[in-house]
Amino acid sequence: MTEPTKTLLMTGASRGLGRAAAERLLRDRPDQLLLVLVRGEEAGHRLARDLAARTGNANVRAAPCDLGSLAEVRAAAETVRRLLDEREIPPLTGVLANAGVQMASATKATADGFEATFGINVLANYLLLRLLADRLEPGARVVITGSESHFGDFRHNMGLVPAPRWTDPQSLAKPSTGPEAETVSAGRRAYATSKLGVQYLVHALARRLPGIDVYAYTPGLVPGTGLVRDASAIQRFGFRWLLPLLWATPIASSPQTAGAKLAAAMTAPRPAESGAYLDRGRVVPSSEESYDEEREEELWQHAAELCGVPVGT
Repeated sequence: MTEPTKTLLMTGASRGLGRAAAERLLRDRPDQLLLVLVRGEEAGHRLARDLAARTGNANVRAAPCDLGSLAEVRAAAETVRRLLDEREIPPLTGVLANAGVQMASATKATADGFEATFGINVLANYLLLRLLADRLEPGARVVITGSESHFGDFRHNMGLVPAPRWTDPQSLAKPSTGPEAETVSAGRRAYATSKLGVQYLVHALARRLPGIDVYAYTPGLVPGTGLVRDASAIQRFGFRWLLPLLWATPIASSPQTAGAKLAAAMTAPRPAESGAYLDRGRVVPSSEESYDEEREEELWQHAAELCGVPVGT
């Protein structure tokens, strides 16, 4: 096996469509790509060993990180920067930000005290990309996994997820309180809102990273993943065993199918101008609400403050 010439940084590779995408990337690019997994320390090294064994490709390693801690995000970014500077890994040509959570309430907090869904789905992505933006090679590609739930209509979520409710990012970053905040509905609304935030982040990044392609990618409905692992036992059972019956229909995809398309979003020929929304690989408009430059800039500025980095340009 020849030495890889490119590094791809990936979050969310441990299960479901992310795991399938990681395996596809390692199998399809055995001599080109070093896959660096952002994952908790022990789990990350264990995952790297398992992926290497399953794919026969040893070009995979871990950068320890819990995305629920901004200190650990900073440490992981610093590790990657050091490895790049010391030429221990090839140039960074891609970031696949697939990690995401959906909570059973809107009350849970990250290690930094942020509402967990917003903290992990939006702020962790923001900080990781801010800290590594200057290490991305010209022509690099960034893909952040979004969700159809950001549309907030029945056509896109079949009534399973309440519509997003955007407000100022400082408020969105605070865990909610009260009986309503403790409901599953509140947790799902926070998820949809965070995925609207992903769209805003992608558009803001696209304006700020000339020569880098930044896309939001939605896999559609993918039952059988670990996304709802914070839900009740009955809900987890339904998502794991009943909804997968929809794999045979156009409504849903299996993790393997969705993972293959996610991998293709990183490696296929350039699909569109930077900032585009990829729906299972098809370039389509995101929601009308997602094209709000004032909100995008507001999120950028508040995220900088929340993460403790300069606002920048």
